[in-house]
Amino acid sequence: MAFQGLTNFDIKSSYKLNSGHSIPILGYGVYQTPAEVCEEVTLHALKAGYRHIDSARAYRNEEPCSSAMTKSGLQRSDIFFTSKVPPKAMGYENAKQAIEASFAETGLGYIDLYLIHSPYGGKEGRLGAWKALVEAQKAGRIRSIGVSNYGVHHLDELEAYIKESGDGSSIDVGQWEIHPWLPRDDIVQWSQKRNVAVEAYCPVVRGQRADEEVLQTLGKKHGKTWAQILLRWSLQKGYVPLPKSVTATRIDQNADIYDFELDAEDMKSLEFPDSYAPCAWDPTVSHD
Repeated sequence: MAFQGLTNFDIKSSYKLNSGHSIPILGYGVYQTPAEVCEEVTLHALKAGYRHIDSARAYRNEEPCSSAMTKSGLQRSDIFFTSKVPPKAMGYENAKQAIEASFAETGLGYIDLYLIHSPYGGKEGRLGAWKALVEAQKAGRIRSIGVSNYGVHHLDELEAYIKESGDGSSIDVGQWEIHPWLPRDDIVQWSQKRNVAVEAYCPVVRGQRADEEVLQTLGKKHGKTWAQILLRWSLQKGYVPLPKSVTATRIDQNADIYDFELDAEDMKSLEFPDSYAPCAWDPTVSHD
Protein backbone atom coordinates (compact mmCIF):
# COMPACT_ATOMS: atom_id res chain seq x y z
CA MET A 1 0.00 0.00 0.00
CA ALA A 2 1.02 3.62 -0.48
CA PHE A 3 1.46 4.18 3.25
CA GLN A 4 3.78 1.26 3.94
CA GLY A 5 7.41 0.50 3.30
CA LEU A 6 8.81 4.01 3.00
CA THR A 7 11.96 4.83 4.95
CA ASN A 8 13.40 7.77 3.03
CA PHE A 9 11.46 10.68 4.53
CA ASP A 10 12.05 14.34 5.11
CA ILE A 11 9.86 17.00 6.68
CA LYS A 12 8.40 17.83 3.25
CA SER A 13 7.33 14.25 2.54
CA SER A 14 3.64 13.63 1.87
CA TYR A 15 1.18 10.89 0.99
CA LYS A 16 -1.40 10.98 -1.79
CA LEU A 17 -4.92 10.51 -0.43
CA ASN A 18 -7.97 8.85 -2.00
CA SER A 19 -9.23 12.38 -2.68
CA GLY A 20 -6.23 13.04 -4.91
CA HIS A 21 -4.82 15.65 -2.52
CA SER A 22 -1.61 15.21 -0.56
CA ILE A 23 -1.12 15.16 3.21
CA PRO A 24 2.21 16.06 4.85
CA ILE A 25 3.42 13.01 6.77
CA LEU A 26 4.33 14.91 9.95
CA GLY A 27 1.61 16.94 11.64
CA TYR A 28 1.55 19.40 14.52
CA GLY A 29 -1.25 18.77 16.98
CA VAL A 30 -2.91 21.53 19.02
CA TYR A 31 -5.15 19.45 21.29
CA GLN A 32 -5.71 21.33 24.58
CA THR A 33 -3.40 24.11 23.44
CA PRO A 34 -4.90 27.28 25.01
CA ALA A 35 -6.04 29.83 22.45
CA GLU A 36 -3.86 32.52 24.02
CA VAL A 37 -0.65 30.60 23.25
CA CYS A 38 -1.78 28.65 20.20
CA GLU A 39 -0.84 31.27 17.62
CA GLU A 40 2.69 31.62 18.99
CA VAL A 41 3.47 27.91 19.19
CA THR A 42 1.84 27.13 15.85
CA LEU A 43 3.88 29.88 14.22
CA HIS A 44 7.01 28.37 15.77
CA ALA A 45 6.05 24.96 14.37
CA LEU A 46 5.59 26.41 10.89
CA LYS A 47 8.97 28.13 11.11
CA ALA A 48 10.48 24.80 12.23
CA GLY A 49 9.26 23.20 9.00
CA TYR A 50 5.91 21.65 9.90
CA ARG A 51 3.33 22.07 7.15
CA HIS A 52 0.38 20.25 8.72
CA ILE A 53 -1.75 21.57 11.60
CA ASP A 54 -4.30 19.35 13.32
CA SER A 55 -7.04 21.33 15.08
CA ALA A 56 -10.73 20.74 15.84
CA ARG A 57 -13.86 22.67 16.72
CA ALA A 58 -13.70 21.13 20.20
CA TYR A 59 -10.18 22.50 20.76
CA ARG A 60 -11.42 26.11 20.54
CA ASN A 61 -8.24 27.24 18.81
CA GLU A 62 -8.98 27.22 15.08
CA GLU A 63 -8.72 31.01 14.84
CA PRO A 64 -5.20 31.32 16.32
CA CYS A 65 -4.09 28.48 14.06
CA SER A 66 -5.28 30.38 11.00
CA SER A 67 -3.65 33.57 12.30
CA ALA A 68 -0.34 31.72 12.59
CA MET A 69 -0.77 30.43 9.05
CA THR A 70 -1.25 34.00 7.80
CA LYS A 71 1.66 35.41 9.79
CA SER A 72 4.02 32.64 8.69
CA GLY A 73 4.35 34.22 5.27
CA LEU A 74 3.87 30.82 3.67
CA GLN A 75 1.52 30.26 0.77
CA ARG A 76 -1.89 28.91 1.83
CA SER A 77 -1.34 25.95 -0.51
CA ASP A 78 1.81 25.01 1.43
CA ILE A 79 -0.07 24.43 4.72
CA PHE A 80 -2.42 21.53 5.42
CA PHE A 81 -5.11 22.44 7.97
CA THR A 82 -7.49 20.00 9.69
CA SER A 83 -10.61 20.52 11.76
CA LYS A 84 -13.28 18.17 13.08
CA VAL A 85 -17.02 17.91 13.67
CA PRO A 86 -17.42 17.99 17.48
CA PRO A 87 -18.91 14.97 19.25
CA LYS A 88 -21.79 17.21 20.38
CA ALA A 89 -22.55 18.37 16.83
CA MET A 90 -23.38 15.08 15.16
CA GLY A 91 -26.14 14.81 12.59
CA TYR A 92 -26.58 16.52 9.23
CA GLU A 93 -27.72 19.98 10.30
CA ASN A 94 -25.44 20.21 13.32
CA ALA A 95 -22.42 19.14 11.29
CA LYS A 96 -23.24 21.71 8.60
CA GLN A 97 -23.32 24.39 11.27
CA ALA A 98 -19.98 23.21 12.71
CA ILE A 99 -18.37 23.38 9.27
CA GLU A 100 -19.74 26.89 8.70
CA ALA A 101 -18.44 27.95 12.12
CA SER A 102 -14.94 26.73 11.19
CA PHE A 103 -14.94 28.89 8.08
CA ALA A 104 -16.33 31.87 9.98
CA GLU A 105 -13.63 31.60 12.66
CA THR A 106 -10.66 30.90 10.44
CA GLY A 107 -11.50 33.01 7.41
CA LEU A 108 -9.97 30.29 5.26
CA GLY A 109 -11.09 29.85 1.66
CA TYR A 110 -10.92 26.08 2.01
CA ILE A 111 -10.05 23.51 4.66
CA ASP A 112 -7.74 20.67 3.70
CA LEU A 113 -9.24 17.97 5.90
CA TYR A 114 -12.39 17.73 7.99
CA LEU A 115 -12.97 14.70 10.20
CA ILE A 116 -15.83 13.39 12.29
CA HIS A 117 -14.19 13.67 15.72
CA SER A 118 -15.79 10.58 17.24
CA PRO A 119 -18.47 7.98 16.47
CA TYR A 120 -20.72 9.14 19.32
CA GLY A 121 -24.26 10.17 18.45
CA GLY A 122 -25.74 6.98 17.01
CA LYS A 123 -25.93 5.71 13.44
CA GLU A 124 -28.19 8.50 12.21
CA GLY A 125 -25.90 11.12 13.71
CA ARG A 126 -22.78 9.56 12.21
CA LEU A 127 -24.21 9.18 8.72
CA GLY A 128 -25.80 12.63 8.79
CA ALA A 129 -22.47 14.19 9.69
CA TRP A 130 -20.81 12.28 6.85
CA LYS A 131 -23.41 13.57 4.40
CA ALA A 132 -22.60 17.14 5.47
CA LEU A 133 -18.87 16.52 4.90
CA VAL A 134 -19.50 15.01 1.46
CA GLU A 135 -21.56 18.03 0.41
CA ALA A 136 -18.86 20.44 1.58
CA GLN A 137 -16.24 18.41 -0.26
CA LYS A 138 -18.26 18.40 -3.49
CA ALA A 139 -18.67 22.16 -3.16
CA GLY A 140 -14.87 22.49 -3.06
CA ARG A 141 -14.80 23.96 0.42
CA ILE A 142 -13.23 20.89 2.04
CA ARG A 143 -10.63 18.97 0.08
CA SER A 144 -10.47 15.67 1.98
CA ILE A 145 -12.75 14.05 4.54
CA GLY A 146 -12.49 11.29 7.09
CA VAL A 147 -13.19 10.01 10.56
CA SER A 148 -11.53 9.87 13.97
CA ASN A 149 -11.80 7.30 16.75
CA TYR A 150 -13.96 4.93 14.67
CA GLY A 151 -13.89 1.23 15.47
CA VAL A 152 -14.00 -1.35 12.68
CA HIS A 153 -17.75 -1.72 13.19
CA HIS A 154 -18.18 2.04 12.66
CA LEU A 155 -15.98 1.89 9.57
CA ASP A 156 -18.00 -1.02 8.17
CA GLU A 157 -21.20 0.95 8.78
CA LEU A 158 -19.86 3.96 6.92
CA GLU A 159 -18.50 1.89 4.05
CA ALA A 160 -21.90 0.22 3.61
CA TYR A 161 -23.61 3.63 3.63
CA ILE A 162 -21.22 4.99 0.99
CA LYS A 163 -21.93 2.02 -1.28
CA GLU A 164 -25.69 2.24 -0.78
CA SER A 165 -25.89 6.00 -1.21
CA GLY A 166 -23.82 6.04 -4.38
CA ASP A 167 -22.52 9.46 -3.39
CA GLY A 168 -19.06 8.65 -4.75
CA SER A 169 -17.34 9.62 -1.53
CA SER A 170 -14.35 7.90 0.02
CA ILE A 171 -12.78 7.86 3.45
CA ASP A 172 -9.54 9.73 2.90
CA VAL A 173 -8.10 9.77 6.43
CA GLY A 174 -8.67 8.06 9.77
CA GLN A 175 -7.23 9.35 13.03
CA TRP A 176 -6.64 7.28 16.16
CA GLU A 177 -4.48 7.05 19.26
CA ILE A 178 -1.78 4.70 17.98
CA HIS A 179 1.61 3.82 19.45
CA PRO A 180 3.44 0.56 20.25
CA TRP A 181 1.28 -0.03 23.35
CA LEU A 182 -1.94 0.58 21.42
CA PRO A 183 -1.20 -0.79 17.93
CA ARG A 184 -4.84 -1.21 16.77
CA ASP A 185 -3.83 -3.76 14.14
CA ASP A 186 -7.44 -4.50 13.13
CA ILE A 187 -8.21 -0.84 12.41
CA VAL A 188 -4.86 -0.27 10.67
CA GLN A 189 -5.36 -3.30 8.42
CA TRP A 190 -8.90 -2.20 7.53
CA SER A 191 -7.63 1.26 6.65
CA GLN A 192 -4.53 0.31 4.71
CA LYS A 193 -6.49 -2.20 2.62
CA ARG A 194 -8.58 0.76 1.42
CA ASN A 195 -5.72 3.25 1.12
CA VAL A 196 -7.08 5.29 4.05
CA ALA A 197 -4.25 7.31 5.58
CA VAL A 198 -3.75 6.49 9.26
CA GLU A 199 -3.05 9.47 11.51
CA ALA A 200 -1.59 8.70 14.94
CA TYR A 201 -2.38 11.02 17.83
CA CYS A 202 -0.66 10.68 21.22
CA PRO A 203 2.27 9.20 19.24
CA VAL A 204 4.62 9.81 22.18
CA VAL A 205 2.06 8.46 24.69
CA ARG A 206 1.94 11.79 26.56
CA GLY A 207 5.36 11.02 27.99
CA GLN A 208 4.00 8.12 30.04
CA ARG A 209 6.45 5.60 28.55
CA ALA A 210 9.59 7.76 28.65
CA ASP A 211 11.36 5.41 31.05
CA GLU A 212 10.57 2.19 29.17
CA GLU A 213 13.78 0.19 28.82
CA VAL A 214 13.24 -0.42 25.10
CA LEU A 215 12.99 3.32 24.41
CA GLN A 216 16.04 4.10 26.52
CA THR A 217 18.03 1.40 24.74
CA LEU A 218 17.03 2.55 21.25
CA GLY A 219 17.60 6.18 22.21
CA LYS A 220 21.18 5.42 23.20
CA LYS A 221 21.74 3.31 20.10
CA HIS A 222 20.65 6.10 17.73
CA GLY A 223 21.58 9.16 19.79
CA LYS A 224 17.95 10.26 19.92
CA THR A 225 15.34 11.00 22.58
CA TRP A 226 12.69 8.44 23.52
CA ALA A 227 10.10 10.68 21.83
CA GLN A 228 12.07 10.81 18.59
CA ILE A 229 12.26 6.98 18.63
CA LEU A 230 8.47 6.75 18.91
CA LEU A 231 7.88 9.29 16.15
CA ARG A 232 10.30 7.50 13.86
CA TRP A 233 8.48 4.22 14.60
CA SER A 234 5.24 5.89 13.57
CA LEU A 235 6.73 7.16 10.31
CA GLN A 236 8.16 3.78 9.43
CA LYS A 237 4.84 2.07 10.13
CA GLY A 238 3.34 4.27 7.43
CA TYR A 239 1.39 6.52 9.79
CA VAL A 240 1.02 10.30 9.97
CA PRO A 241 2.08 11.16 13.53
CA LEU A 242 0.60 14.24 15.20
CA PRO A 243 2.89 15.19 18.09
CA LYS A 244 1.79 18.13 20.20
CA SER A 245 3.88 20.37 22.41
CA VAL A 246 3.89 24.00 23.51
CA THR A 247 7.63 23.89 24.27
CA ALA A 248 9.79 25.28 21.48
CA THR A 249 12.67 22.86 22.02
CA ARG A 250 10.35 19.85 21.91
CA ILE A 251 8.56 21.17 18.84
CA ASP A 252 11.98 21.31 17.18
CA GLN A 253 13.05 17.89 18.47
CA ASN A 254 9.84 16.28 17.25
CA ALA A 255 10.70 17.42 13.73
CA ASP A 256 14.30 16.17 13.97
CA ILE A 257 13.54 12.58 13.04
CA TYR A 258 14.86 12.28 9.51
CA ASP A 259 18.56 11.62 10.04
CA PHE A 260 18.27 8.07 11.39
CA GLU A 261 16.35 4.88 10.70
CA LEU A 262 15.11 2.09 12.94
CA ASP A 263 16.24 -1.28 11.60
CA ALA A 264 14.10 -4.42 11.49
CA GLU A 265 15.31 -5.53 14.91
CA ASP A 266 14.53 -2.12 16.40
CA MET A 267 11.01 -2.20 14.97
CA LYS A 268 10.52 -5.76 16.25
CA SER A 269 11.47 -4.66 19.76
CA LEU A 270 8.60 -2.15 19.65
CA GLU A 271 5.96 -4.75 18.76
CA PHE A 272 3.38 -5.37 21.47
CA PRO A 273 0.53 -6.83 19.40
CA ASP A 274 -1.63 -7.81 22.37
CA SER A 275 -1.23 -4.55 24.27
CA TYR A 276 -4.24 -2.37 24.95
CA ALA A 277 -3.10 0.67 26.90
CA PRO A 278 -4.78 3.90 25.76
CA CYS A 279 -3.58 7.11 27.38
CA ALA A 280 -6.59 9.09 26.12
CA TRP A 281 -10.27 8.33 25.53
CA ASP A 282 -11.26 5.38 23.35
CA PRO A 283 -14.53 5.90 21.43
CA THR A 284 -13.64 3.01 19.09
CA VAL A 285 -15.30 0.63 21.56
CA SER A 286 -18.58 2.57 21.58
CA HIS A 287 -21.68 0.70 20.41
CA ASP A 288 -24.34 3.41 20.59
